[in-house]
Amino acid sequence: MATEQSSLLPGKKKDPLDPFANMNMGTPSNKVRKNASISASLRLGGSSSLGTFQFKEPMDVPGMVKSYSISADGSMGFLTPTQLGRQELYEQVPFQAVFGLQKKERLISEAFANFAAEIDVEGAENLTDAEKNLRRSRASMIILDELEFEAAVITTPLVFAVVCASLCQFLVGYNTGVMNAPEAVVFPGHSTGVWSMAVAAFAIGGPLGAIAGGQMADSRGRRGALLIDTWTFLLGGLMQTFALDMYTIIIARFVIGFASGFSSVLVPIYLGELAPPTLRGTLGTLTQFAMVIGILVADLFAFPFATESLWRLLFGITAITALLQLLLSAFLLESPRWLLNRDPNSLKARYIIKQLRGLRYDHEVETEVGYFLVGGAAQQQETQSQLDVLKELMSHRKLRQFFIACIILQVGQQFCGINAVFYYSTSFFKGVIDNPLVGTTIVGAVNVVATYVALLLMDSCGRKTLILWSSAGMFLSCIVIMMSLLHIFGNMMALVAVNVYVSFFEIGLGPIPWLIVAEMFEAKYVSVAMSVCSQVNWFCNFLIGLSFPYINNALGPYSFGPFAAVLAFIFVFAMYKLPETQGTTPAELTADLVRRKSQSVVYTPNDTETEGAIDAEWRKAMEQIMQEEESEMNSGGYNYGFQEVDQSEEQHVPLSFE
Repeated sequence: MATEQSSLLPGKKKDPLDPFANMNMGTPSNKVRKNASISASLRLGGSSSLGTFQFKEPMDVPGMVKSYSISADGSMGFLTPTQLGRQELYEQVPFQAVFGLQKKERLISEAFANFAAEIDVEGAENLTDAEKNLRRSRASMIILDELEFEAAVITTPLVFAVVCASLCQFLVGYNTGVMNAPEAVVFPGHSTGVWSMAVAAFAIGGPLGAIAGGQMADSRGRRGALLIDTWTFLLGGLMQTFALDMYTIIIARFVIGFASGFSSVLVPIYLGELAPPTLRGTLGTLTQFAMVIGILVADLFAFPFATESLWRLLFGITAITALLQLLLSAFLLESPRWLLNRDPNSLKARYIIKQLRGLRYDHEVETEVGYFLVGGAAQQQETQSQLDVLKELMSHRKLRQFFIACIILQVGQQFCGINAVFYYSTSFFKGVIDNPLVGTTIVGAVNVVATYVALLLMDSCGRKTLILWSSAGMFLSCIVIMMSLLHIFGNMMALVAVNVYVSFFEIGLGPIPWLIVAEMFEAKYVSVAMSVCSQVNWFCNFLIGLSFPYINNALGPYSFGPFAAVLAFIFVFAMYKLPETQGTTPAELTADLVRRKSQSVVYTPNDTETEGAIDAEWRKAMEQIMQEEESEMNSGGYNYGFQEVDQSEEQHVPLSFE
């Protein structure tokens, strides 16, 4: 980057093609120009030993404390590269825990590390190309390591929050699959229509719960809303356990569906606002696993409990799990973002942040508060109502195309027939294998394994590619299922095809329709887009749950034909209309960083003469150790590890308590 080097320095001609050309930098001292060398790459103080980003003017963020952007002496404040990188993550990563979001988190971290390292190299002159490459590589590695360090900090309050939230998602999965097995033993003699209504009532309550969940989260707080959700699960579980007839079951399923829709909106928000940006994708993955494990557990518990005398215990698991959540709720913390939105000076929010992040000092807490406020302001909707934001989405051509693509994928996710399998696979496998419960349980286990495989594929494959493979694989599976039911293939092939069908769903049409919402839109649009997609998804879920028994009775072995037609349409749509959303390229992210940061901060490089006290102390200590070791090597007395340590040479200093 020979042409790019001089473009960052004042008084030099700027290259119009240089993405860093408009990035303002402080003037390096003569010592930097004269003495900058490879020794600058040997500092041990982390990113704080690099340069600093200084604000041009105080940040215009509601409630922001002056100390975040103004120093005590009245001058503009500054952030280390890692601190500015964390601020960037808070601005760009949505405050939601979404399955598969790790890729976006990592791309933003890598782009910022490369951006800051490149600017650091630009600030030092008289370096050879080799020295520049080493300095750039070292700076990028240090910044990236420090940005990702947050992912390794797991505190006890965060663990309790994840456990309680995951139990909510576990109940969503459990109640998705719990009606699969006991149809013949729950109030025998009911009609197909009544049982279908009991299954589908779950999806009627879902969209209503999703609406209420968002409203309750804003008015009652995230913790308060989570407790309301838990009590709702408890109420529905008790009603279903002690039901008097099928109509009570229908009402109980509606209540549990309401709690599930409530949870589907609340849990991602709650965990996303508690966790640092680098953990939000991981926590979204955990809650997704909790849901698919819930489906599997429902299938496993059906073996001992799906009988005429014990089916109430099968339904009672919901109430027992909700009681466990209530016992853990005493350890739950409120969302600091919700508290800061209501009062930027909230002492409670600061106390919670200190616990969640494991911080020790007040200035660390205030810096973290600044991240929350800056990130919240960047993701705040410019208009007040969701309807206005929706109109804004539809008024921009590119945003409208993205939004319609999200809706189509949500419809395809349900109309591909996946919940027909999770709701009715036991009845479907009757006559196909000897014990239908075995087939249903195998499908549940494959579903869990496929979710893990999907997590691995998301890091290496594009979203569009996964949708294409998913829809194509499910389409072929539908064809094989129908051919097996027509006895062209054996019955065992039908079981294999159903499991392949579920596997292909989990690598594409399962997670991608939700993930691309977080990747397609700016953070401020994500909440509204997610809300609309959730409503569409629940409505289509209801239609499938209600109609599949009738489709199965009418079409017989061709019952998967409509699903195959939907999958063929999704494949063609993804091939020609769906944009790739795996993530902006690192070069594009870096250019965007330069464009935005050049308006707000100035970079001032550090020199070797002004290194911090810790840097200087460590450097001198390491130089001394190297000199001593070299002297011992030259004299032949160096211990390479093959000689025993002379115990007599060790000095034992007695402890004194005087």
